[in-house]
Formats: sequence, C-alpha cells, structure tokens
Amino acid sequence: MALTEKLFDSADTLATEFAQTLTDILKAGIEARGRASLVVSGGRTPAALFNTLSNTDLAWDKVDITLADERWVDEDHDASNAASVRKNLLQNKASAANFVTPKTADADANDAIAEVENRISSFSQPFDALILGMGEDGHTASLFPCSEQVADGLNMSSGKICIAVQPTTAPHQRISLTLPALLNSRNIFLHLTGDAKKEVLKDALANNTELEKPVTAVVNRAPVTLMWAP
Repeated sequence: MALTEKLFDSADTLATEFAQTLTDILKAGIEARGRASLVVSGGRTPAALFNTLSNTDLAWDKVDITLADERWVDEDHDASNAASVRKNLLQNKASAANFVTPKTADADANDAIAEVENRISSFSQPFDALILGMGEDGHTASLFPCSEQVADGLNMSSGKICIAVQPTTAPHQRISLTLPALLNSRNIFLHLTGDAKKEVLKDALANNTELEKPVTAVVNRAPVTLMWAP
C-alpha cells in the first residue's frame, strides 16, 4: 500500500494546488508523447477543481478527457457526470479539450461496452492522470460493494476495460472503468473533502477487504495521492 497524503487547509487551496499539479502532469505528457490523457470523476467535489483547471494555460487541444464512470442517463439529466464536466471543466481555456463520453445511445449499458472500450482505446495510455472520488460505502468509480458486478470489476485478469454496473444502494445503472483500467494510469489521485470521508478511507484501509470497500483495491495496488481538505 502506497498512500501519500496531501492535506490542505481549505477547499480553495486544494483546488488551486491540485489544478497546478494536474497542469504540470498534462504538460509533461504532451511534451513526451504529443497528447495527454485525463480521467476524471463526477459528483459535487470536483466542481471547484474543474473550474480552476479550466483557466490554466495548457495546450488543451492536445488533451483527451473521459470519465472513470458514468450514470446511464442522458446529459440533460441532473445526475449526468458528463454534464457536470461540460459545465465546470470544458469551459474557458479548457473548452478546446477533446472530451470522450462513456455514455452511448444504448438503452442498456451492457450493450455499449464494445463501443466505449473502442472510444477509450484511442487515448494515450497509461492515462497521464486519474482522479477518483469515494463514496461513504467505500466505492470508487462505480465499483460498488453492493453490486453483483463488483468482483468482475475488481478482477485484475478479466481483460475488460469497462463494465456495466447496477448498484442496489444508489440510483441508475452505471458504466465504470474496471480496476485494471483504472490502474493503467501514471498518476492516481483520490480527491476527498470532509472529515467523514477521510475516516471512511482510514477505516476501509485498516479493516476491510477489497470487495467490502473497493477503494482499497486501488490503494493496495498502486501509488495513490490523497488530495484532501476539510
């Protein structure tokens, strides 16, 4: 387990410092390989980071962005992670970035796997940076401990890039990158705010299996940097 903690006094400071870190990583990726890839997560937590990052100086037209997971809803739905990315990140200077959504027109996410895997295969890999969140139940991306698909999502030998997931404790079918796909990243960040989330992570790493708290599967297998503020 290799968890590095970077703790900040405020969410604003976290957003500023994190945006600079990501900018440096993406610039290095562009310089080394011609393009850079960024995998982000949805929810409320990243909004301030996205807004700050959108104003940074970067060759955004050489950056490919996708989501670690997505709820299987249209972008006009208030639960859409893609809509949040478009609203908060793909603005200002970052409007030139290439955003690849993992949502298709298929009614069932299971029918979209081949298409989504094909879309993601066009990215520079390993991904230059991956930003994960975590739920109170210890899920990350959409690898939910309550779902029948969690073992498949955590299977390092599956050969799968993404899977369809149906949580039983949260609404909407999802599509999610698998654990091996998530780990195929040069830099992995866990972006959390609040004491409650920090305690969930601490407890999960100390007392739970990967199936019980899937976030531990990431931290157990790769260097992860925790970016946290109250």
